[in-house]
Amino acid sequence: MQIMENRVLDWKTKRIPKVELLVTNIASSARNLFQTRQLMCTEAVLVALNHGLGGGLSDDQAVAMAAPFCEALGDSGCLCGALSGAVMGCGLLLGKDHPYRHRKEIRDCARQLHDSLKSTHGSTCCRLLSQKVKHDKRAHFRQCTDLTEEATELATRLILRKRPELLKRVNNNFLRKRQSKIEVAISRLSHLFSH
Repeated sequence: MQIMENRVLDWKTKRIPKVELLVTNIASSARNLFQTRQLMCTEAVLVALNHGLGGGLSDDQAVAMAAPFCEALGDSGCLCGALSGAVMGCGLLLGKDHPYRHRKEIRDCARQLHDSLKSTHGSTCCRLLSQKVKHDKRAHFRQCTDLTEEATELATRLILRKRPELLKRVNNNFLRKRQSKIEVAISRLSHLFSH
């Protein structure tokens, strides 16, 4: 167990100055997508990783894949949705070119993400993570927003440590884009009335 924990700590704490801004921008994008209620936790993480690192999925594909995992596996309370999105993002980006060759590496990444969030928060079960805040909607939303950003950051660091060539695929236009809650609401109303 100690060897695995050291590996987790190594990839979490190792900072490469050139990559820090990118990691922050991808995590911040996921946070914005969730915080403005454009996407749910799992969807926000997967969309941010996909666009940020050139995963190749359309938004529709990413959301369709991630939707069943939102709200802890379809509101079952089991697995944190942000963790689910981070694991899917790792699978997409680490296994994209040769998935069969990288399956063990992808499973190792999933375990590292799981173990990291569990060691930080005591659980990866949504029901347990939200137990203290479930009666306070604002606190619950803040906690999920923070977990969405944290899981995205951890996944981005892990992906870039294993596939630094993905730095060439970065979509800076997506990463610069931020919307406010008001802009999202206006966009939704506009879309609703145009159909």
